[in-house]
Amino acid sequence: WRFTFYIISFFTGLAVLYNKPWLWDHRECWTGYPQQPLQPSLFWYYMLELSFYWSLVFTLPFDVKRKDFKEQIVHHAATIFLISFSYCANYIRIGTLVMVIHDASDCFLEPTKIFNYMKWKRTCDSLFIIFSAVFLISRLIIYPYTVLYNTYYYSMEIFQPFFGYYFVNALLMILQLLHIFWSYLIIHMVYKFILQGTMEKDMRSDTEESDKDEERDKIREKEKNGITYFSNVTSNGYIQRNGSEPLNNRAHLANGHAKER
Repeated sequence: WRFTFYIISFFTGLAVLYNKPWLWDHRECWTGYPQQPLQPSLFWYYMLELSFYWSLVFTLPFDVKRKDFKEQIVHHAATIFLISFSYCANYIRIGTLVMVIHDASDCFLEPTKIFNYMKWKRTCDSLFIIFSAVFLISRLIIYPYTVLYNTYYYSMEIFQPFFGYYFVNALLMILQLLHIFWSYLIIHMVYKFILQGTMEKDMRSDTEESDKDEERDKIREKEKNGITYFSNVTSNGYIQRNGSEPLNNRAHLANGHAKER
């Protein structure tokens, strides 16, 4: 369902923004600010994104605790604050750019997970490479230039900084720090993929529960091996059912004591 949402959201964003001047000329984000009318298409695009991230917050306590659980909480909180405050402060144009940039890579992340769960390794690996390229380009190159540089410098050409300027930029920087964190995990996975030729596991979405399950499986395997060894030893006549050693391993003495050979 997340894959369905990201596809709908991404193409909705493109349909809403393709004829908007600020998609092509980023200085247009501040033309006429703050007196910029809110078009109905932009309003519904905002509501679509905001409702989705609120749904993630509501379902967070019921989701499996992932390794980046804390980072996900920070990301959801920063995103909701950013969408809500940008709506109230009429940072609509810059907000739409942020949303469409983020949805671009998520469109490839979700099907990568789907094919990973289906054990379609080649399809999963191919989509993972595409996702990695789109994520790194969109989050580490396009986002800083299109959004961060835009809000830090282009906005200064129109008006002097106020509270909203500092608050929005702080939230945008939090997102960028999260981008760097997840980029590190992705680059590490790509490195292992190049060395091994296949994606071993998803470090970004792997769960602590799965690690515990792996440990339990290893313990069961060891126990199973131990039982197998015990049964093999028993079948070879080294250990009797009652735990005593076979008589052929003992040399009986006249005084009744037994001595090991």
